[in-house]
Amino acid sequence: MINRQKSFHNTAPTLYLVATPIGNLKEMTPRAIEILNEVDIIAAEDTRNTMKLLQAFDITTRCISHHLHNENESIHGIIKLLEEGKDIALVSDAGYPLISDPGEKLVNYVIEAGFNVVPVSGSSAVLNALVASGICTQPFLFYGFLDSGEGKRTKALIELKDLPYTIIFYEAPHRIEKMLKSCLEILGNRQICLARELTKKYEEFLRGTISEVLEVVDEIKGEMVVVVEATEKEKDIIPLSVLREKIDQYVDCGLSSKDAIKKVAKEQGISRNDLYRDYHGLN
Repeated sequence: MINRQKSFHNTAPTLYLVATPIGNLKEMTPRAIEILNEVDIIAAEDTRNTMKLLQAFDITTRCISHHLHNENESIHGIIKLLEEGKDIALVSDAGYPLISDPGEKLVNYVIEAGFNVVPVSGSSAVLNALVASGICTQPFLFYGFLDSGEGKRTKALIELKDLPYTIIFYEAPHRIEKMLKSCLEILGNRQICLARELTKKYEEFLRGTISEVLEVVDEIKGEMVVVVEATEKEKDIIPLSVLREKIDQYVDCGLSSKDAIKKVAKEQGISRNDLYRDYHGLN
């Protein structure tokens, strides 16, 4: 049965998913401040971190803990609060809740219980890194953290290697070198962008091949997002309709039609002039 929620046209209690700054407090939105002031309870991944944020904006709303280690117990408590008519905001330590952070199970329970789930827009390290990467933004796949174990990490990368999507990973500084070496071995020496310390004083983007970034990776610290270009299509001759679609994709990524035609012709090992005439209907 369809679940149809009209967020601003009902009076049901609401779970708000409130994005918070990923480093720069100036990116806290007016609506986020308003919601955190108005709700009855704030459920936080780490109440100590969240209290610092609340104090910065003079928000005095009561804060409770909701994290992976108390998730099942916390869910039942939050559902009970909603049943009592209270509105609740869920926040993670930084950025959007549920993106590599707790909350997915809670959201499903809240929906099943018949209450509203409403997102409150704000910072997202995934999107920040993607749009500034210089790598094609559509389509993309957000993977999150690869497993720290080499075997599981290798298996995951093998499953991802042939996908025609830009892929985005999170990684910790003490694991970044091993992660990139695995990417180099399995994905090949692709173009990447490593974004670190996003929105903070030491924000930095390292754009180049995986091997080039590996040369300096031991110098960098901070939380990291790695944007990896999609796999190249196999260079077999493919139908003209597919070639036209590929050219249009490169144009959507910022290339001129001339450069896109040149790139596709080179990939497929065919005549650039013939492809130009076919694309523009000059034959």
